[in-house]
Parts: sequence; structure tokens; C-alpha cells
Amino acid sequence: MELRNKIRLSGSGGQGLILAGIILAEAAILDGKNAVQSQSYGPEARGGASKAEVIISDGDIDYPKVEEAEVLLSLTQVAYSKYVNTLKKGGTLILDSSIELSKNLPFNVIKIPILNTAVEKIKKPMVANIIALGAIQAITEVVSIKSLEKAVLNRVPKGTEELNKQALLEGYNLIKEKNRK
Repeated sequence: MELRNKIRLSGSGGQGLILAGIILAEAAILDGKNAVQSQSYGPEARGGASKAEVIISDGDIDYPKVEEAEVLLSLTQVAYSKYVNTLKKGGTLILDSSIELSKNLPFNVIKIPILNTAVEKIKKPMVANIIALGAIQAITEVVSIKSLEKAVLNRVPKGTEELNKQALLEGYNLIKEKNRK
């Protein structure tokens, strides 16, 4: 059975989700899988809706766009509202805890404080994307921890490596703590 994962990362421009998609695709390639990454964002680059899509497969990828996501990450209410209907029934919906949900959703819903963790615990809002990647890895195991960390360190600005390693660890820990409850 061929492994194929279709992941959509959504939020607002400036949250680093395009970079997160690139990192996730690179981690998959480091794991020896095939990956394709695409993105789009609204006309207002900062603050407008943005999304990155990643398809990871151990077989050929014949179409580079995600039509029906298996995993949807939403960091803003606007992104959640815009993309929730593109998530496959039974898929995994990962939301920042600030987002208000519709009732009776046919998804596996995981609400975690991604943005709050970046601001309160790490004191750097710009690492929310890396926290989200850590959480995605812990939930889906679509890429290995080792490859994800290597891809993060390959892509983040020099001098921020330790900060980003800490952010990745916080993302993993958000899921571990949630699973303990």
C-alpha cells in the first residue's frame, strides 16, 4: 500500500507557513520520500490569508496541488473558516486553541495553544510555525524527528538554531501533554 499524505498549513501572511511547508517537504525528502510543496497567499502578504500545501508519498506524485487534505493546520479563525471544507472526512484538523469551532465536525480535532506557546513560553511569536511543525510530526509521524530537525536547521536564519530547536520541542511536547490528559 502506497503511503501518501496531503497536508495543508493555513493561517495569515507573516506566520511563516510557507517556510513551514518547505521545511516539511525537505524533511520528507531527507527521509527518502517524494514530496511536493506549493503555496499561495492573499494580496496583502502580511496579514492576508496564506496556505502552504505539502504532498508526501513513497510513490510518484502526479499532481502537485492538494484538493482534499488529510491534515489541515489552521492558526487563524479566517484560515479555519476558509479551508475547513477542504479537509477529508475523518481527516485530522489541528487548530490553534484561539479558534472557535463549528459543532459536530467529521474530523479528528486537535486544539493546542500554538500561538500562545510561541508568545508566552518562548517569547518569540515568529516561531509559531516551527511549534506547529513539531506538533504535526508528533501527531502524524509523516516525517522522522531527526529529518524534521535537520530540515529546520537547514532553513532558519543563522544564530536562531537553538531557538528553533526549542520551538520544535515545544510542539512535540504540546501533543505529549495532550495525550497524557
